[in-house]
Amino acid sequence: MFHNVLVAIDTSDISQYVFDEAVSLAKINDARLLLLHILNPLDEQYIDPVFVQPTILYPEYQAQRNEIHLKDWKKLKEDRLKWLHARYEEAKNLGIVTEFNQYVGEAGRTICDTALSWGADIIIMGRRGRRGLSEFFLGSVSNYVLHHACCSVLVVQGPANKTTDEEVSETEKITEKEKISNS
Repeated sequence: MFHNVLVAIDTSDISQYVFDEAVSLAKINDARLLLLHILNPLDEQYIDPVFVQPTILYPEYQAQRNEIHLKDWKKLKEDRLKWLHARYEEAKNLGIVTEFNQYVGEAGRTICDTALSWGADIIIMGRRGRRGLSEFFLGSVSNYVLHHACCSVLVVQGPANKTTDEEVSETEKITEKEKISNS
């Protein structure tokens, strides 16, 4: 039985599936739900590292660049907080005792630390599907959490990928044609 369900959500394609799983589990167990969103400046779409900017060559633009960067970061934080609050309202309207938090930091470590301090019985999260070199260089949050969490972890895959199913179907058709032509 789970009493405290922590769901780590982001704005990825499978976010809604992760949220739905968490809501279902919380509802069935009459559990509290903590919606957790982590912002990582190195993981966001607007990355603005100094070495990419021409401000190294033109220092007079550095203050202006910094101001724009901080304004963008503030807007991103506010937008994500509004998005998180909408998920909070959805869960609350279903009769689930719900809290939400947004932190800035490294996602895997922050999820594990929050689960420990909040007393989570289970962590529910999705995965981006990184494999091979991208997982090696960029890391896998779900892999980190699986190995460092203080409680059970449920990793939600999301819906079956239609493209993959279609590719398998095409592969089966080609294999069948090869068998027929070899007979």
